[in-house]
Amino acid sequence: MTAPHLILAKQQLSTDVFLIRVQAPHIARERRPGQFIMLSLDAEFGERLPLTITDADPAAGWIALLFQRVGQGTNMLAELRVGDAIPVLVGPLGQPTHLEKVGTVVCVGGGIGIAPLFPIAQGLKKVGNHVISIIGARTKELVILEDRMREVSDELFVCTDDGSYGTKSLVTAPLKAVCERQPKPELAVAIGPAIMMKFCAETTRPFGVRTLVSLNTIMVDGTGMCGGCRVTVGGKTKFVCVDGPEFDGHQVDFDGMMKRQLAFRSQEQEALAQWRQTHACKLAAAADAARATG
Repeated sequence: MTAPHLILAKQQLSTDVFLIRVQAPHIARERRPGQFIMLSLDAEFGERLPLTITDADPAAGWIALLFQRVGQGTNMLAELRVGDAIPVLVGPLGQPTHLEKVGTVVCVGGGIGIAPLFPIAQGLKKVGNHVISIIGARTKELVILEDRMREVSDELFVCTDDGSYGTKSLVTAPLKAVCERQPKPELAVAIGPAIMMKFCAETTRPFGVRTLVSLNTIMVDGTGMCGGCRVTVGGKTKFVCVDGPEFDGHQVDFDGMMKRQLAFRSQEQEALAQWRQTHACKLAAAADAARATG
């Protein structure tokens, strides 16, 4: 019988961003940078959530998952505490990042995308690359993993949209400046919102800098059977969960991908509203019971 995937530690990084360590010894041993897991909080009917493995300790048997509270599933996950179990956790899934020494690499992360970027930057540094990292967020509160990124980077640029921390700019501004250097980077890796990755790819294109992006399409089963994660790359249909999640950013049809990401928006909003109503009722009932026994 499979051991339960217990939550060993939990940290709230901002209002809606959480980092958890989960007991998963087999995944911790096998995972590689760029891979992800699928988890569900209900073994029979629960939503499946794809989350990148941010970190892992094979000896201790845990993996780290970072997520943002957005929909019903991530709100439910955020309610769990240390000691609670995640009933379904499958992985590692997806193709791992191909790590090789190429020279200078620029790693660009936006918002939650910094979480999957970290193990890739770490891996690229370990194989001997000069790593320049650029991380950005809307505001200071949303800048995550800065210390970890600094540990694995030879240079680190921090940007915020509102100028509350680091430089007031989009991540494409320092990316363009780095591409203008001589010699230019051999590789760029960009992970974040689809619109950010699109413009990162357009920034590197004139310089001929090979650019990898990690796509965050809709996923249902994580095995390629449902077709929900399909995306067009170089005019061909690819499935992110099995062919990716990394692709040549200069070949991805980002506009088509962004349209598909909105496919279930109304259903997601309805499910979240129902969960919030049910959750509020449970909290109220618990408060009433506490007062009655107090």
